[in-house]
Amino acid sequence: MKKKILLVEDDKFISEIYFRKFSESGFDIKLAQDGVEAVELFDEFKPDIVLLDIMLPKKNGWEVLAELKDKKEKEEFKIIMLTNLGEKEKIQEALENGADDYIVKASLIPSELVELVKDKLDF
Repeated sequence: MKKKILLVEDDKFISEIYFRKFSESGFDIKLAQDGVEAVELFDEFKPDIVLLDIMLPKKNGWEVLAELKDKKEKEEFKIIMLTNLGEKEKIQEALENGADDYIVKASLIPSELVELVKDKLDF
């Protein structure tokens, strides 16, 4: 059974790169381009891990994180904030509010992100 990833990213170029890398690595991946779509897709897709940007249209990543945090009490999945906001306060806030990790996009190439996700999921 393939591990499922929900990528929440409004930048189509970045989404396509990550989609291709994760698909080639054997993951089942779905894309959401805004926070509202992310929550809807989460409920029907039931991912093993959510890669969540912060700066999103309709509902930002903080709002999505808050909704998913409630779901984490009933379901087992991981949330990695995947953003370009690297301030220490933002990282701390995310980890305190239910994120399992916080990755600054610019610090990793896509193949490194795939490896990190594999480690998180014991894949």
